[in-house]
Amino acid sequence: FTKDMVAASQKSAAFFVGLLGGPPLYHQLYGSPMMRARHMPFVIDNSGRLEWLACFDRVLENAVEQYNFPAEHIESFRHFLQAFSTWMVNTAD
Repeated sequence: FTKDMVAASQKSAAFFVGLLGGPPLYHQLYGSPMMRARHMPFVIDNSGRLEWLACFDRVLENAVEQYNFPAEHIESFRHFLQAFSTWMVNTAD
């Protein structure tokens, strides 16, 4: 995984801004997301998927207070993350 977590965080934020109805920042900065294709060079197995989800769960615990994330959308966003992360798995454990 990249050592430049700031750049990775910025790319992730740009992707989610567009996904959640904001301006298409990721597309403007990096082109079409094509997330599965962009991540094919990396091993993504179910244990990595679960770790990624655990990281998001920690963020979402305080997202309403800390980031003004609408409380009524937390559960649907978690459901999206579950499905999206399953789709991104490209290697069996």
